[in-house]
Amino acid sequence: MRRTGKSAPRTRRAERRAHADYTGGVYGSMLAASVIVGAGHLGSFPRVELVLLLVLTGAVFWVAHVHAQLFGARLSQEPLERRTVLRAFRDEWPILKAAIPPALAVAVSPLLGLGVGGSLWLALAVAVAGQVGWSMAAARRAGASPRLMAVTASVNLVLGLLITLFKIILTH
Repeated sequence: MRRTGKSAPRTRRAERRAHADYTGGVYGSMLAASVIVGAGHLGSFPRVELVLLLVLTGAVFWVAHVHAQLFGARLSQEPLERRTVLRAFRDEWPILKAAIPPALAVAVSPLLGLGVGGSLWLALAVAVAGQVGWSMAAARRAGASPRLMAVTASVNLVLGLLITLFKIILTH
């Protein structure tokens, strides 16, 4: 028996969530952390510039991944239709989505009494936490054991700490 009415959209959303791939979120968080490390010396409005730099870099990489998906693997397998393009944008959305929390951290940092340096460290911490969180969400969604979830979280934490170490080395 086929479901109709309001439950059909709910079912489609549940199916999309079940097939969600959070690796783009891990990648996007690492990208945001890298942008933060490289953004140590911005112009006269560093917070605004850093927020824009995070969001715009995330957007460019999001579109680049959509392009790669559409014209790399998918084009040979299915016709380039509106539905295919929209699915590619949706599938790669975590790359851009991962840039939002560090950007928000920078935006609210003055309310926390943080200077520019403190804002950078807060944003970096948020990006690394996001990287670990996205990796755990991906592992959980894939049905990984608690041990494997701990491994992926640890690997991503080490990668995030390496990015942090690069910031320390490059700014001192």
